[in-house]
Amino acid sequence: MGPWLRGLGAEPAQPAARLVCFPHAGGGAGAYRPLAAALADTARAQRSGPYETLAVQYPGRQERIHEERLEDLTELAEHAFRAVLPLADRPLTLLGHSMGAIVAYEVARRLEGAGAAPAHLIVSGAWAPDRVRDRGVRLRDDDGLVEELRTTRGTDPRLLRYPDVLAMALPVLRGDYTALETYRHRPGRPLTAPVTALVGDADPVVDVPEAAAWQRHTRGPFRLRVFPGGDHFYLTAHWPDLAGHVCEQTLPEPRVPLGPPVPVLAR
Repeated sequence: MGPWLRGLGAEPAQPAARLVCFPHAGGGAGAYRPLAAALADTARAQRSGPYETLAVQYPGRQERIHEERLEDLTELAEHAFRAVLPLADRPLTLLGHSMGAIVAYEVARRLEGAGAAPAHLIVSGAWAPDRVRDRGVRLRDDDGLVEELRTTRGTDPRLLRYPDVLAMALPVLRGDYTALETYRHRPGRPLTAPVTALVGDADPVVDVPEAAAWQRHTRGPFRLRVFPGGDHFYLTAHWPDLAGHVCEQTLPEPRVPLGPPVPVLAR
């Protein structure tokens, strides 16, 4: 697969469909292993054929820790697109959380431009691409970055006590926030792929109307799902539910029922 993709679990010889996940700022491909397991269970329960679940691995972290980080989101998306394009011979869902949602969106645009539109784009905990804000997180000192980790609750707070952990994590986090906060959306045609926007109702970073603004970026079906009691990393409590949604939206004969969509809220 090359350095940009990591398989998460078994790799079926003839997958029915594929899911490619895009990590959040500071995150790595391994963050999606629970989703891969939940998706395998759901596909077996539906008897719908095996899914292949992969995640993009950005340079500068985990096994790519010695590679130079990329602090330009457009460049990240271009590399990821080249890695993902050969996977479009099966129904392909792209899923990104937070910064990963913007990277996934940019990859979806490139796939459509190449005549290989994804079957579905799922964006989680993210502003719409034309609303990405520069909050100046990248400019904070180390204590400010640690406070951001505490606020978003994306890292076990016990790990924040160890200087060695912070020495590895904070440069990666700062680089990713640089990529996100300097991103500028390039206007163009909306996607044709269906888009689902997910958000927690207690997210301190992205509120429900901001998530609903993704509707303007597709001509296809749009769905907004709000998870009650969820902070910025609400997904960690909802992997099975998300796996069911992936199967429902991608496979031709979904069998997992999902509740009615949450109404889209206008600003």
